[in-house]
Amino acid sequence: MICGFDYGTSNCAIGVANNDTIQLASVDGDKSFMPSALYALGRELITEQVGLALPAGVQREAFVESRRGQLGLARRVRDDLGLAPASPGEDPVMFVGQQAFEHYFADPEEGYFVKSPKSYLGASGLRPEFMQFFEDIVTAMMQTVKHRAEHSLQQTLTHTVIGRPVNFQGSLSTDSGAEQSNRQAISILTTAAKRAGFQEVEFQYEPIAAGLSFERGLTEEKTVLVVDIGGGTSDCAMVRMGPQRRANTDRSADFLSHTGERIGGNDLDIALAAKQLMPLFGLTADLKSGKPMPTKTFLDAVSTNDVGALQRFNSLETQLYLEQLQRDCLQPELIGRLIKLQQYKQNQQLVRGAENAKIHLSEQASVSVPLEFVEAALSAEISQQQLQDAIDRPLERITELMAEAVANADTRPDLVFVTGGSARSPIIREAVARTLGDIPLLDGDHFGSVVSGLTEWAQRIYR
Repeated sequence: MICGFDYGTSNCAIGVANNDTIQLASVDGDKSFMPSALYALGRELITEQVGLALPAGVQREAFVESRRGQLGLARRVRDDLGLAPASPGEDPVMFVGQQAFEHYFADPEEGYFVKSPKSYLGASGLRPEFMQFFEDIVTAMMQTVKHRAEHSLQQTLTHTVIGRPVNFQGSLSTDSGAEQSNRQAISILTTAAKRAGFQEVEFQYEPIAAGLSFERGLTEEKTVLVVDIGGGTSDCAMVRMGPQRRANTDRSADFLSHTGERIGGNDLDIALAAKQLMPLFGLTADLKSGKPMPTKTFLDAVSTNDVGALQRFNSLETQLYLEQLQRDCLQPELIGRLIKLQQYKQNQQLVRGAENAKIHLSEQASVSVPLEFVEAALSAEISQQQLQDAIDRPLERITELMAEAVANADTRPDLVFVTGGSARSPIIREAVARTLGDIPLLDGDHFGSVVSGLTEWAQRIYR
Protein backbone atom coordinates (compact mmCIF):
# COMPACT_ATOMS: atom_id res chain seq x y z
CA MET A 1 0.00 0.00 0.00
CA ILE A 2 1.18 3.52 -0.83
CA CYS A 3 1.44 6.22 1.85
CA GLY A 4 2.78 9.65 2.68
CA PHE A 5 4.97 9.84 5.78
CA ASP A 6 5.47 13.11 7.64
CA TYR A 7 8.42 12.38 9.92
CA GLY A 8 8.21 15.78 11.53
CA THR A 9 10.19 17.63 14.14
CA SER A 10 7.12 18.01 16.35
CA ASN A 11 4.82 15.21 15.15
CA CYS A 12 4.76 12.13 12.93
CA ALA A 13 1.83 11.12 10.73
CA ILE A 14 1.03 8.68 7.94
CA GLY A 15 -1.63 9.22 5.28
CA VAL A 16 -3.16 6.95 2.67
CA ALA A 17 -5.61 7.58 -0.17
CA ASN A 18 -9.14 6.36 0.39
CA ASN A 19 -11.10 6.88 -2.85
CA ASP A 20 -10.85 10.65 -3.41
CA THR A 21 -9.96 11.57 0.17
CA ILE A 22 -6.83 11.42 2.31
CA GLN A 23 -7.12 9.24 5.40
CA LEU A 24 -4.70 9.60 8.31
CA ALA A 25 -3.83 6.44 10.21
CA SER A 26 -4.01 6.23 14.00
CA VAL A 27 -0.41 6.25 15.23
CA ASP A 28 -0.65 7.25 18.91
CA GLY A 29 -3.62 5.53 20.48
CA ASP A 30 -6.62 6.87 18.58
CA LYS A 31 -4.73 10.00 17.47
CA SER A 32 -3.45 10.67 13.95
CA PHE A 33 -0.39 12.65 15.08
CA MET A 34 2.30 11.18 17.29
CA PRO A 35 4.65 13.53 19.18
CA SER A 36 8.21 13.09 17.92
CA ALA A 37 9.72 11.80 21.12
CA LEU A 38 11.36 8.60 22.34
CA TYR A 39 12.21 7.29 25.81
CA ALA A 40 14.16 4.13 26.62
CA LEU A 41 15.28 2.59 29.91
CA GLY A 42 18.81 2.76 28.48
CA ARG A 43 20.11 4.30 25.27
CA GLU A 44 21.71 1.05 24.10
CA LEU A 45 18.29 -0.62 24.30
CA ILE A 46 17.16 1.54 21.36
CA THR A 47 19.64 -0.22 19.10
CA GLU A 48 18.56 -3.56 20.52
CA GLN A 49 14.89 -2.84 19.81
CA VAL A 50 15.68 -1.90 16.20
CA GLY A 51 17.40 -5.24 15.72
CA LEU A 52 14.52 -7.17 17.28
CA ALA A 53 12.03 -5.48 14.92
CA LEU A 54 14.00 -6.41 11.77
CA PRO A 55 12.84 -9.59 10.03
CA ALA A 56 15.28 -12.48 9.98
CA GLY A 57 17.52 -12.38 6.96
CA VAL A 58 20.39 -10.53 5.34
CA GLN A 59 19.31 -7.06 6.51
CA ARG A 60 19.09 -8.12 10.15
CA GLU A 61 22.39 -10.00 9.99
CA ALA A 62 24.14 -6.94 8.53
CA PHE A 63 22.62 -4.71 11.23
CA VAL A 64 23.70 -7.03 14.06
CA GLU A 65 27.22 -7.19 12.63
CA SER A 66 27.46 -3.38 12.41
CA ARG A 67 26.17 -2.92 15.99
CA ARG A 68 27.99 -5.66 17.88
CA GLY A 69 29.45 -3.21 20.40
CA GLN A 70 26.13 -1.48 21.15
CA LEU A 71 24.26 -4.78 21.39
CA GLY A 72 26.82 -6.07 23.86
CA LEU A 73 26.32 -2.93 25.96
CA ALA A 74 22.55 -3.45 25.75
CA ARG A 75 22.97 -6.87 27.39
CA ARG A 76 24.97 -5.25 30.21
CA VAL A 77 22.24 -2.59 30.65
CA ARG A 78 19.68 -5.37 30.97
CA ASP A 79 21.79 -7.07 33.62
CA ASP A 80 22.22 -3.81 35.54
CA LEU A 81 18.47 -3.12 35.45
CA GLY A 82 17.53 -6.67 36.30
CA LEU A 83 15.73 -7.20 32.99
CA ALA A 84 15.22 -10.53 31.29
CA PRO A 85 17.13 -11.25 28.06
CA ALA A 86 15.71 -9.47 25.04
CA SER A 87 12.95 -11.24 23.15
CA PRO A 88 9.95 -10.22 21.01
CA GLY A 89 6.82 -9.57 23.04
CA GLU A 90 8.69 -8.76 26.27
CA ASP A 91 7.71 -5.99 28.67
CA PRO A 92 8.39 -2.65 26.93
CA VAL A 93 11.78 -1.02 27.46
CA MET A 94 11.26 1.70 24.83
CA PHE A 95 8.37 4.13 24.35
CA VAL A 96 7.53 6.65 21.64
CA GLY A 97 5.03 9.46 21.27
CA GLN A 98 2.94 10.55 24.23
CA GLN A 99 4.13 7.57 26.27
CA ALA A 100 7.69 8.83 25.91
CA PHE A 101 6.74 12.16 27.50
CA GLU A 102 4.85 10.42 30.29
CA HIS A 103 7.83 8.26 31.23
CA TYR A 104 10.26 11.19 31.01
CA PHE A 105 8.11 13.46 33.18
CA ALA A 106 7.65 10.68 35.74
CA ASP A 107 11.38 10.00 36.09
CA PRO A 108 13.53 12.42 34.06
CA GLU A 109 16.87 11.51 35.63
CA GLU A 110 16.53 7.84 34.66
CA GLY A 111 16.52 6.39 31.19
CA TYR A 112 17.22 8.16 27.90
CA PHE A 113 14.83 10.73 26.43
CA VAL A 114 15.02 12.53 23.09
CA LYS A 115 12.55 15.01 21.65
CA SER A 116 12.51 16.10 18.02
CA PRO A 117 15.37 13.89 16.78
CA LYS A 118 14.81 15.26 13.29
CA SER A 119 16.43 18.48 14.54
CA TYR A 120 19.76 16.65 14.81
CA LEU A 121 19.76 15.27 11.28
CA GLY A 122 22.48 16.80 9.15
CA ALA A 123 24.47 18.08 12.14
CA SER A 124 28.15 18.48 11.29
CA GLY A 125 31.17 17.11 13.11
CA LEU A 126 29.45 14.01 14.51
CA ARG A 127 31.53 10.90 15.10
CA PRO A 128 30.45 7.73 13.24
CA GLU A 129 29.05 6.14 16.41
CA PHE A 130 26.79 9.16 16.95
CA MET A 131 25.63 8.95 13.34
CA GLN A 132 24.74 5.30 13.88
CA PHE A 133 22.91 6.14 17.09
CA PHE A 134 20.77 8.85 15.44
CA GLU A 135 20.09 6.38 12.63
CA ASP A 136 18.82 3.89 15.23
CA ILE A 137 16.61 6.51 16.94
CA VAL A 138 14.98 7.45 13.64
CA THR A 139 14.61 3.79 12.68
CA ALA A 140 13.02 2.87 16.02
CA MET A 141 10.47 5.66 15.64
CA MET A 142 9.72 4.81 12.00
CA GLN A 143 9.31 1.12 12.82
CA THR A 144 6.84 1.97 15.58
CA VAL A 145 4.84 4.51 13.54
CA LYS A 146 4.63 2.20 10.52
CA HIS A 147 3.55 -0.76 12.67
CA ARG A 148 0.86 1.28 14.39
CA ALA A 149 -0.40 2.66 11.08
CA GLU A 150 -0.55 -0.82 9.55
CA HIS A 151 -2.48 -2.09 12.57
CA SER A 152 -4.90 0.83 12.26
CA LEU A 153 -5.37 0.43 8.51
CA GLN A 154 -5.19 -3.38 8.40
CA GLN A 155 -2.88 -2.96 5.40
CA THR A 156 0.85 -3.42 4.79
CA LEU A 157 2.61 -0.19 3.80
CA THR A 158 5.22 -0.77 1.09
CA HIS A 159 5.80 2.53 -0.78
CA THR A 160 6.19 5.96 0.77
CA VAL A 161 7.06 9.59 0.13
CA ILE A 162 8.72 11.22 3.12
CA GLY A 163 8.74 14.96 3.70
CA ARG A 164 11.99 16.87 3.97
CA PRO A 165 12.83 20.51 4.66
CA VAL A 166 14.62 22.60 2.08
CA ASN A 167 17.70 22.46 4.29
CA PHE A 168 18.17 20.32 7.39
CA GLN A 169 20.95 22.43 8.90
CA GLY A 170 22.46 24.99 6.52
CA SER A 171 20.81 28.25 5.49
CA LEU A 172 21.61 28.36 1.78
CA SER A 173 20.79 25.63 -0.68
CA THR A 174 23.88 26.55 -2.71
CA ASP A 175 26.20 26.29 0.29
CA SER A 176 28.40 23.18 0.13
CA GLY A 177 28.05 22.60 3.88
CA ALA A 178 24.28 22.71 3.61
CA GLU A 179 24.31 20.21 0.74
CA GLN A 180 26.54 17.85 2.71
CA SER A 181 24.15 18.11 5.67
CA ASN A 182 21.21 17.41 3.39
CA ARG A 183 22.86 14.31 1.91
CA GLN A 184 23.69 13.01 5.37
CA ALA A 185 20.13 13.53 6.62
CA ILE A 186 18.53 11.94 3.54
CA SER A 187 20.87 8.96 3.88
CA ILE A 188 19.79 8.42 7.51
CA LEU A 189 16.09 8.76 6.66
CA THR A 190 16.39 6.39 3.70
CA THR A 191 18.20 3.74 5.74
CA ALA A 192 15.69 4.08 8.56
CA ALA A 193 12.72 3.79 6.20
CA LYS A 194 14.15 0.66 4.55
CA ARG A 195 14.79 -0.92 7.95
CA ALA A 196 11.24 -0.01 8.94
CA GLY A 197 10.07 -2.17 6.03
CA PHE A 198 9.37 0.22 3.17
CA GLN A 199 10.32 -1.24 -0.21
CA GLU A 200 10.37 2.09 -2.08
CA VAL A 201 11.23 5.49 -0.59
CA GLU A 202 11.09 8.91 -2.22
CA PHE A 203 11.25 12.45 -0.79
CA GLN A 204 9.39 15.69 -1.38
CA TYR A 205 10.00 19.18 -0.02
CA GLU A 206 7.62 19.87 2.84
CA PRO A 207 6.47 23.32 1.63
CA ILE A 208 5.73 21.84 -1.79
CA ALA A 209 3.78 18.99 -0.19
CA ALA A 210 1.79 21.52 1.84
CA GLY A 211 1.14 23.44 -1.37
CA LEU A 212 -0.15 20.33 -3.14
CA SER A 213 -2.64 19.85 -0.35
CA PHE A 214 -3.75 23.47 -0.64
CA GLU A 215 -4.00 23.23 -4.44
CA ARG A 216 -6.90 20.78 -4.25
CA GLY A 217 -9.17 23.65 -3.21
CA LEU A 218 -8.16 26.08 -5.97
CA THR A 219 -10.60 26.73 -8.82
CA GLU A 220 -8.33 29.01 -10.88
CA GLU A 221 -4.63 29.43 -11.64
CA LYS A 222 -2.63 31.23 -8.94
CA THR A 223 0.97 31.90 -7.95
CA VAL A 224 1.14 30.93 -4.28
CA LEU A 225 3.78 31.57 -1.65
CA VAL A 226 3.69 28.55 0.66
CA VAL A 227 5.06 29.30 4.14
CA ASP A 228 5.60 26.20 6.26
CA ILE A 229 6.71 27.07 9.80
CA GLY A 230 7.42 23.70 11.35
CA GLY A 231 8.97 22.64 14.61
CA GLY A 232 12.55 22.47 13.35
CA THR A 233 12.64 24.41 10.08
CA SER A 234 10.89 27.19 8.23
CA ASP A 235 10.49 26.64 4.50
CA CYS A 236 9.00 28.81 1.78
CA ALA A 237 8.17 27.95 -1.81
CA MET A 238 6.76 29.99 -4.69
CA VAL A 239 4.57 27.66 -6.71
CA ARG A 240 2.24 28.05 -9.69
CA MET A 241 -0.94 26.14 -8.84
CA GLY A 242 -4.38 25.48 -10.22
CA PRO A 243 -6.72 22.92 -11.72
CA GLN A 244 -4.87 22.87 -15.05
CA ARG A 245 -1.62 21.81 -13.37
CA ARG A 246 -2.95 19.54 -10.62
CA ALA A 247 -2.73 16.23 -12.49
CA ASN A 248 0.83 16.75 -13.81
CA THR A 249 3.46 14.40 -12.41
CA ASP A 250 6.30 16.70 -13.46
CA ARG A 251 5.85 19.99 -11.59
CA SER A 252 9.43 21.23 -11.78
CA ALA A 253 8.49 24.18 -14.02
CA ASP A 254 5.85 25.27 -11.52
CA PHE A 255 8.26 25.53 -8.58
CA LEU A 256 9.66 29.01 -9.05
CA SER A 257 11.84 29.29 -5.94
CA HIS A 258 12.29 27.94 -2.47
CA THR A 259 14.14 28.98 0.69
CA GLY A 260 14.57 27.28 4.01
CA GLU A 261 16.54 27.32 7.19
CA ARG A 262 16.86 25.36 10.40
CA ILE A 263 14.78 27.74 12.45
CA GLY A 264 11.25 26.96 13.53
CA GLY A 265 8.89 26.42 16.40
CA ASN A 266 11.53 24.78 18.59
CA ASP A 267 13.73 27.86 18.25
CA LEU A 268 10.82 30.05 19.36
CA ASP A 269 10.30 27.80 22.40
CA ILE A 270 14.00 27.99 23.23
CA ALA A 271 14.08 31.78 22.85
CA LEU A 272 11.05 32.11 25.13
CA ALA A 273 12.55 29.77 27.74
CA ALA A 274 15.84 31.69 27.69
CA LYS A 275 14.25 35.13 27.97
CA GLN A 276 11.42 34.46 30.42
CA LEU A 277 12.34 31.31 32.38
CA MET A 278 16.12 31.31 32.69
CA PRO A 279 16.14 34.43 34.95
CA LEU A 280 14.51 32.19 37.58
CA PHE A 281 17.64 30.04 37.35
CA GLY A 282 20.12 32.91 37.70
CA LEU A 283 20.60 34.23 34.16
CA THR A 284 20.18 37.87 35.20
CA ALA A 285 21.52 37.54 38.74
CA ASP A 286 24.52 39.57 39.94
CA LEU A 287 27.95 38.14 40.69
CA LYS A 288 29.86 39.11 43.82
CA SER A 289 32.63 40.42 41.58
CA GLY A 290 30.30 42.91 39.91
CA LYS A 291 30.91 41.31 36.50
CA PRO A 292 27.93 40.30 34.34
CA MET A 293 26.65 36.74 34.60
CA PRO A 294 28.10 34.50 31.85
CA THR A 295 25.23 33.34 29.68
CA LYS A 296 26.57 30.35 27.72
CA THR A 297 25.62 27.62 30.20
CA PHE A 298 22.10 29.04 30.60
CA LEU A 299 21.63 29.00 26.84
CA ASP A 300 23.05 25.47 26.62
CA ALA A 301 20.45 24.37 29.17
CA VAL A 302 17.54 25.33 26.92
CA SER A 303 19.11 24.54 23.52
CA THR A 304 17.37 21.19 23.33
CA ASN A 305 17.74 20.99 19.54
CA ASP A 306 21.54 21.26 19.67
CA VAL A 307 23.49 18.05 20.34
CA GLY A 308 26.67 19.88 21.33
CA ALA A 309 24.85 22.19 23.75
CA LEU A 310 23.11 19.27 25.45
CA GLN A 311 26.39 17.39 25.81
CA ARG A 312 28.06 20.42 27.36
CA PHE A 313 25.22 21.10 29.78
CA ASN A 314 25.09 17.48 30.97
CA SER A 315 28.85 17.15 31.39
CA LEU A 316 30.80 16.80 34.64
CA GLU A 317 32.72 19.95 33.68
CA THR A 318 29.47 21.96 33.71
CA GLN A 319 28.46 20.39 37.03
CA LEU A 320 31.70 21.60 38.64
CA TYR A 321 31.36 25.00 36.97
CA LEU A 322 27.84 25.47 38.34
CA GLU A 323 28.98 24.63 41.84
CA GLN A 324 31.61 27.37 41.60
CA LEU A 325 29.12 29.76 39.99
CA GLN A 326 26.76 29.20 42.92
CA ARG A 327 29.50 30.30 45.32
CA ASP A 328 30.18 33.39 43.21
CA CYS A 329 26.55 34.48 42.84
CA LEU A 330 24.79 36.99 45.11
CA GLN A 331 21.63 34.85 44.77
CA PRO A 332 23.03 31.32 45.11
CA GLU A 333 19.56 29.81 45.47
CA LEU A 334 18.88 30.65 41.81
CA ILE A 335 21.96 28.78 40.62
CA GLY A 336 20.84 25.98 42.91
CA ARG A 337 17.77 25.61 40.71
CA LEU A 338 19.99 25.35 37.63
CA ILE A 339 22.10 22.70 39.37
CA LYS A 340 18.93 20.71 40.07
CA LEU A 341 17.83 21.16 36.46
CA GLN A 342 21.07 19.60 35.31
CA GLN A 343 21.19 16.89 37.97
CA TYR A 344 17.68 15.62 37.25
CA LYS A 345 17.78 16.27 33.48
CA GLN A 346 14.73 18.52 33.62
CA ASN A 347 15.78 20.97 30.90
CA GLN A 348 13.60 19.25 28.28
CA GLN A 349 10.66 19.63 30.67
CA LEU A 350 11.45 23.32 31.08
CA VAL A 351 11.42 23.98 27.33
CA ARG A 352 8.22 21.95 27.04
CA GLY A 353 6.68 24.44 29.48
CA ALA A 354 7.75 27.31 27.23
CA GLU A 355 6.25 25.51 24.23
CA ASN A 356 2.92 25.07 26.01
CA ALA A 357 2.98 28.77 26.95
CA LYS A 358 3.56 29.75 23.31
CA ILE A 359 0.61 27.59 22.24
CA HIS A 360 -1.77 29.05 24.85
CA LEU A 361 -0.65 32.60 24.06
CA SER A 362 -2.16 32.12 20.61
CA GLU A 363 -5.52 32.60 22.33
CA GLN A 364 -4.78 34.14 25.75
CA ALA A 365 -3.25 37.49 26.76
CA SER A 366 -1.07 35.83 29.41
CA VAL A 367 -0.32 32.39 30.83
CA SER A 368 1.30 30.92 33.93
CA VAL A 369 4.06 28.35 33.39
CA PRO A 370 4.11 25.87 36.30
CA LEU A 371 7.61 24.89 37.43
CA GLU A 372 6.79 22.79 40.51
CA PHE A 373 8.96 20.01 39.14
CA VAL A 374 11.93 22.23 40.02
CA GLU A 375 10.69 23.83 43.22
CA ALA A 376 7.38 23.89 45.10
CA ALA A 377 5.09 26.78 44.05
CA LEU A 378 7.59 28.03 41.44
CA SER A 379 6.00 29.48 38.30
CA ALA A 380 6.44 32.21 35.69
CA GLU A 381 3.87 34.58 34.19
CA ILE A 382 4.31 35.32 30.49
CA SER A 383 2.32 37.80 28.40
CA GLN A 384 1.84 38.00 24.65
CA GLN A 385 4.10 41.06 24.58
CA GLN A 386 6.85 39.16 26.41
CA LEU A 387 6.49 36.33 23.91
CA GLN A 388 6.82 38.79 21.05
CA ASP A 389 9.93 40.36 22.60
CA ALA A 390 11.50 36.95 23.20
CA ILE A 391 11.02 35.59 19.68
CA ASP A 392 11.74 38.80 17.79
CA ARG A 393 15.12 37.69 16.38
CA PRO A 394 14.18 34.20 15.11
CA LEU A 395 10.90 35.59 13.78
CA GLU A 396 12.80 38.25 11.85
CA ARG A 397 14.82 35.52 10.12
CA ILE A 398 11.64 33.62 9.23
CA THR A 399 10.17 36.70 7.56
CA GLU A 400 13.44 37.23 5.67
CA LEU A 401 13.07 33.73 4.20
CA MET A 402 9.64 34.72 2.87
CA ALA A 403 11.00 37.87 1.26
CA GLU A 404 13.92 35.92 -0.26
CA ALA A 405 11.57 33.36 -1.83
CA VAL A 406 9.51 36.12 -3.46
CA ALA A 407 12.63 37.95 -4.66
CA ASN A 408 14.18 34.77 -6.09
CA ALA A 409 11.00 34.00 -8.03
CA ASP A 410 11.00 37.54 -9.45
CA THR A 411 7.22 37.73 -9.26
CA ARG A 412 4.59 38.69 -6.75
CA PRO A 413 2.37 35.97 -5.25
CA ASP A 414 -1.39 36.12 -5.67
CA LEU A 415 -1.92 34.30 -2.36
CA VAL A 416 0.05 33.35 0.74
CA PHE A 417 -0.69 29.93 2.20
CA VAL A 418 0.57 29.53 5.77
CA THR A 419 0.87 26.14 7.47
CA GLY A 420 2.76 24.46 10.30
CA GLY A 421 1.94 24.33 13.99
CA SER A 422 3.71 27.59 14.88
CA ALA A 423 1.83 29.47 12.15
CA ARG A 424 -1.27 29.56 14.36
CA SER A 425 0.27 32.28 16.53
CA PRO A 426 -1.23 35.74 15.87
CA ILE A 427 2.23 37.24 16.45
CA ILE A 428 3.63 35.21 13.56
CA ARG A 429 0.66 35.93 11.31
CA GLU A 430 1.07 39.66 11.95
CA ALA A 431 4.76 39.40 11.03
CA VAL A 432 3.86 37.63 7.78
CA ALA A 433 1.33 40.34 6.92
CA ARG A 434 3.85 43.12 7.67
CA THR A 435 6.43 41.47 5.43
CA LEU A 436 4.21 40.72 2.44
CA GLY A 437 1.73 43.59 2.51
CA ASP A 438 -1.89 43.25 1.44
CA ILE A 439 -1.59 39.85 -0.28
CA PRO A 440 -4.44 37.56 0.87
CA LEU A 441 -3.27 35.26 3.68
CA LEU A 442 -4.95 31.85 3.86
CA ASP A 443 -4.73 28.97 6.31
CA GLY A 444 -4.89 25.26 5.82
CA ASP A 445 -4.66 22.35 8.19
CA HIS A 446 -1.69 23.53 10.25
CA PHE A 447 -0.69 19.98 11.18
CA GLY A 448 -2.11 17.88 8.35
CA SER A 449 -1.35 19.75 5.15
CA VAL A 450 2.16 18.30 4.73
CA VAL A 451 1.16 14.66 5.24
CA SER A 452 -1.86 15.15 2.95
CA GLY A 453 0.34 16.56 0.19
CA LEU A 454 2.92 13.80 0.64
CA THR A 455 0.16 11.22 0.33
CA GLU A 456 -1.18 12.83 -2.83
CA TRP A 457 2.31 12.96 -4.37
CA ALA A 458 2.89 9.31 -3.48
CA GLN A 459 -0.28 8.36 -5.33
CA ARG A 460 0.95 10.21 -8.43
CA ILE A 461 4.47 8.80 -8.63
CA TYR A 462 3.80 5.18 -7.64
CA ARG A 463 0.67 4.57 -9.71
